[in-house]
Amino acid sequence: MSIFNLITLLGGLAMFLYGMRIMGDGLKESSSGPLKKALEQLTSTRLKSFLLGFVMTAVIQSSTATIVITSGLVGAGIISLRQSLGIIIGANVGTTVTGQIIRLLDINSTGTSFLQIFKPSTLAPVALVIGIILIMGLKSKNSGKIGQIVIGFGILFSGLLNMTDAVDSLAESGIIESLFAVLGNNPFIGYVIGAGVAFVLQSSSASIGILQAFSMSGALSFGAIYAVLVGIYLGDCVTTAIVCNIGAKPNAKRVGIVNILFNLSKSALILIAVTVIHKLGFLDGFWDKAIYSGGIANTNTIFNLACAVLLFPALGLFEKLSYKLVKEKKNAESGKYDELLDALSPVFFSTPAIAFGRCYDALCVVFDMSRHNIDRAIGTLYTYDEKAVARITEEENYIDAMTDRLSNYLVQLSSHISDAEHSEMMNHYYSAVTEFERLNDHAVNITEIATLLNDNQATFSSYALTEIHVMHELIDTILSHSEKAFKEKDIEAARHIEPLEEVVDDLVNAFKENHLARLKNGDCQILTGTEFLNLLSEVERISDVCSNIGVATIARMTPGIKHQVHEYISTLHTGVDDRFNSEYRDAHDKYFGLLEERLSQSGDVGAADSDVGNLEVSH
Repeated sequence: MSIFNLITLLGGLAMFLYGMRIMGDGLKESSSGPLKKALEQLTSTRLKSFLLGFVMTAVIQSSTATIVITSGLVGAGIISLRQSLGIIIGANVGTTVTGQIIRLLDINSTGTSFLQIFKPSTLAPVALVIGIILIMGLKSKNSGKIGQIVIGFGILFSGLLNMTDAVDSLAESGIIESLFAVLGNNPFIGYVIGAGVAFVLQSSSASIGILQAFSMSGALSFGAIYAVLVGIYLGDCVTTAIVCNIGAKPNAKRVGIVNILFNLSKSALILIAVTVIHKLGFLDGFWDKAIYSGGIANTNTIFNLACAVLLFPALGLFEKLSYKLVKEKKNAESGKYDELLDALSPVFFSTPAIAFGRCYDALCVVFDMSRHNIDRAIGTLYTYDEKAVARITEEENYIDAMTDRLSNYLVQLSSHISDAEHSEMMNHYYSAVTEFERLNDHAVNITEIATLLNDNQATFSSYALTEIHVMHELIDTILSHSEKAFKEKDIEAARHIEPLEEVVDDLVNAFKENHLARLKNGDCQILTGTEFLNLLSEVERISDVCSNIGVATIARMTPGIKHQVHEYISTLHTGVDDRFNSEYRDAHDKYFGLLEERLSQSGDVGAADSDVGNLEVSH
């Protein structure tokens, strides 16, 4: 063996690990949407949760990712610790699928002419060619994701081939035979080595894949590798538990603890069972016989599946032990929206769809709080209520904390985003955080106006209050459309906003003229007059924010105007869009007519003469 063989071995290892990484990332990214839905719709049936954990791990090629995501969902209160138990066991079995794929190495030595098509030496270059065509040649929405997965598959097998070539040289030198002879005589050393490798690589699949590559030398036997396999299980679960514990709530930490308890029990069960069966002589036929990639894959699958069946009834015990090992925090102050904030967990960064789902939930709550604060704030203009003002202040503190947390979370998430669709969602949500916070800021400003008037024992005139009532109804309608546009990605709701926003501008102009007339006639005090103008500015800005929400929704759902938003708005205001013109006229007639009707009922004569007749679109 020369230094060049060692370089080839390390280079092959690097390619294998990198191929597994990019293939796994591509699988996680392309399946994160279905993964999110499946995990959130989980029932309490342990068998179903087991199957879910198995399938998801087989798809995304990482038991660590599945368990860490599950930990995050438990910490966020989306699923319970009890519901997560089956997923944990399923994930441990699902990770064996990778080894079954890698067993294609065996076809190098045996197999029919048809099976030769599936040899890694054939599959690797074919996968690389297909992958690069998908990435560089096609421009469809999902071609890049699929290409990444296929390229990763090709690099993985290219790395395996390089490793096996280098291992052949090592086998000729007798180094591998000597090394694994020592492991066969001392299972404890094999156990420690397996745990150490899995802990360093942070992947049981990668560790077992390396073992499968070494098996091609023909120097490995069942007696030499079974303890290494068991050690790999422990090393991988320790890494998972560490990740689950970073900044997590007690229940999230318990997911990692249950995984460790299961793997410790699995390790003990396998070691005892293999030792007893070997002592009875039932393993003599193949204990020292050469074992290859397929044999390692089958051994790994049998170990995990058998232990899952045998230890499934003990899940309740593991759950109880996790509560004893991880205590609840005592005297911890609990905020109103702690669970919502806890859901913004870094463990979801590996599956952006789930991370965005948690952001969406938080944004919807922020919008609802801001909208309710606007309604409360305007209500204090009619009848001042100190409890309502205190509630607005309390909600403001929560909104500020949530928007700060959301902004920071999105910034951290951005470095994990590579997909164009996710990048657009990132921009949309980051903009929404700012807009929703602004809505609440305007609610607070309106509250300050009401407080100032109350402190000075001043009130708006009945005429002004009638105008505020009409504007309140219009603003509430715009907010309803804005909510539906954002929450349901509803383009129709979004298109209703802009015509109504123009009517807000018309009402504000009319109210200002009416206000100046009242000042001239001495019907309005200086203080109330100034604050009435300030109120109109706040209302106008609320409608502007709603306009931004609507336009952002339209831009996100209509690719043709994504980069032409300003041109789109300008076109609407030139009067060439018949739908916009019709909606604007209908809304203008409705709210100015409502104003006239309300003022007539209250006895204020000549109420809305300022701008009622001008229905031409001339904006």
